[in-house]
This record gives sequence, C-alpha cells and structure tokens, in this order.
Amino acid sequence: MNKSYLHMSKDADINEGKNMSEVLRCTQLTKIYQQGEIESNVLDKLELSVKQGELLAIVGSSGCGKSTFLHLAGALDIPSSGQVFINDIDIHQLSDKQRATFRNHHIGFIYQFHHLMMEFTALENVAMPLMIRGDKPKAALQAAQDMLEQVGLSHRIDYRPAQLSGGERQRVAIARALVTKPSLILADEPTGNLDSETAEQIYQLIRSLNTSIKTSFVIVTHDLSLAMRMDRQVRLTQGKLLPFKEQTVLNAETGNNEIQVNGSEIKHV
Repeated sequence: MNKSYLHMSKDADINEGKNMSEVLRCTQLTKIYQQGEIESNVLDKLELSVKQGELLAIVGSSGCGKSTFLHLAGALDIPSSGQVFINDIDIHQLSDKQRATFRNHHIGFIYQFHHLMMEFTALENVAMPLMIRGDKPKAALQAAQDMLEQVGLSHRIDYRPAQLSGGERQRVAIARALVTKPSLILADEPTGNLDSETAEQIYQLIRSLNTSIKTSFVIVTHDLSLAMRMDRQVRLTQGKLLPFKEQTVLNAETGNNEIQVNGSEIKHV
C-alpha cells in the first residue's frame, strides 16, 4: 500500500483520482461473530455508497448491527469479509499502525456520550487529535480554538467538561471530531442523550457545519424525526441496508397519527 495515501493533503481536491467524490463505499461487507458452534451473522454482504458532503441516516432496532457497522466503517474492527473504501482506499488492507494514522487524518467520531477527557479543558480536548498525530502544540491549539469558535464555544475554551452543560459537551465533541478536517464523520446517536431543545441545536450545528465544511456525515439514530431531516435515510435490518419506507398511519385506538417505517418502528407525530 502506497503510504502517500495515508497523508493525503487536506487541501487536495477530493474529486482527484478514481471515485474520489465517493467518500465511503462498502462492498459485500460481512461480520460474523461466533460463540462456540453458534454463528451470528450481524452484517450480511452489506452494500453502501456515501458521497462527498452527504448527510446519511441509518435507522434500525437495537441489536441490529448499527454499532458493528460504525466500527467497521471507522477502521476500529476487522470485517469477516468484504471491503470498506474511504477516499478509494481499502482501509482493511492497511496495517494496524497505518489504519490508526489513516483514521486520525480522515475519520471523525461523535458518540451519544461525549467521551471527553475530564481533566483537560475544552481547548485541550479538541486539540488532542492534532497533538497525537504530531502537530506542533501552538498550531494544534490555534486550530482547536478556531473550531470551538465555529461551534459557538469561544467563551468556554478554558472550561473543563464538568463545568459545561450537556449540549456544550456535545459541541466540544463535535469540534474534536472535525478539527482534523476529516472526509467522513461517523456519529452514533449524537442527540440521544440530550433534551429536545438541545438536540435541535445540535442538529442545526451539524447541518451548518456540513454545509460549510462539506464533510460527509453517517448518523446512526433511533430518532426518526432526526433521520428524516438528513439528505438520505436507510434502514439496517437482518444484516443488510434497505430502502427507507415511511408512511403515516392512524392508530384506531388512540386517534393519533404515527410514523411507521418498513412496517415497524412506530413513533407518535
């Protein structure tokens, strides 16, 4: 593997080279867990393509394999078979060290819980990925400050996580994910631990940053109202991604309208 791919310039045109407008591509992606003689086929020849700047929502019931998919797409786990391409690089053909370097440069992660380091300030938390990859501290801290300004926290850069609200912590986590200017953000229930007002603010922030930075987002969520506001929606079921079919139905017992997705996942609206 040509190591130059690992350090592709962030200023380079992402459309350069074969399929470079396709940020993420999964081909025949399969993950099988085995316990004794029992095999569990969590992902079954899954296919997916995500374009530059796209906001994609993946919905599905608990235990359907959403987290497994994120781990494979984020180079945190190895598939049983199949391929994951990011910027046309087959990430699972890289060595462990190469994958870690590639992940630091090209993938950002946002979780339901912020996973900030409590002993460090917001500024230091955001600068950490840059310092890990070897950027000079002064440059890393300046980039972190600029990113915190973009998420509306310029007045909180010296605060530690315990001094921040839940929404502010999530904004710091988003800034940390974006500070390396990745091609792809993988988000696992980014609004799942927030009240509705704060969740709306985080959605608006994600949409604004997606528009200004052109980073692709793949968002796993149970929140259908959030999913429906993304550019595209797919449903993960039985190890495969299926078209997202939504209809509004009337509950005869309650008289309420409800959203029904692929025949299940009913939610009041």
